[in-house]
Amino acid sequence: MITFEQYKMRADELREQMAAACRDAGRDPSEVRLLAVTKTHDAWAVDYAARHGLALVGENRVQEAASKKPLVSPETAAAMSAGKLKWELIGHLQSNKARLAAELFDRVQSVDGEKLLRHLDRAAGELGKTLPILLQINAGNDPAKFGAEPADAPRLLDTALALPHLRVDGLMTIAPLSENPGEMRQMAVRTFANLRAIRDDLAETRGTALRELSMGMTGDYKEAIAAGSTIIRVGTALYGARE
Repeated sequence: MITFEQYKMRADELREQMAAACRDAGRDPSEVRLLAVTKTHDAWAVDYAARHGLALVGENRVQEAASKKPLVSPETAAAMSAGKLKWELIGHLQSNKARLAAELFDRVQSVDGEKLLRHLDRAAGELGKTLPILLQINAGNDPAKFGAEPADAPRLLDTALALPHLRVDGLMTIAPLSENPGEMRQMAVRTFANLRAIRDDLAETRGTALRELSMGMTGDYKEAIAAGSTIIRVGTALYGARE
């Protein structure tokens, strides 16, 4: 566990680097939000993010969020109640956990199939809410990653738009990994450009904004910002190695 001062120093440095990447890309830094990935860290990681004024935290597993949420500080709980801190699911979601995910999270970023869409829509309807989602697309064509195939993105979006209790905010992807830094950067650039192109095409042909592009993590957020990312998902650079 790191101290809050250590976290704040890392977060401030990261925000400066994000702003510089935005300027290099000719973008307004306010267009890109930082999501703190708190997975595998205890509730203190969420408290740090809230205390520092971040608006988004991300978890990979539904059960981890379920056990962690009740343990946050009263100040963090108040920020959650006021809508100032939102929890997002960024990890793979199985259909049998759709109901719990709809209860726990303010948005689900990792929606990658029609069956899951229907389960989430049903759960949201039963809860009397509209659930914001992102469609996860395997824009890097990586067999090791979850996400709908790019060719299936139009059908997946059409299904989502027809469901009354879901709101599609945009798209999400994860770039492939490689032990070669140069190769990994090239793959990230291609992946993010591909997702941007998919989003632009879908937005035009379907007449829907799809404002959010969630792409970029600790190792490739600068490439993601250059490609148009609106949300970068960072854990290691903020909290250090996973616990």
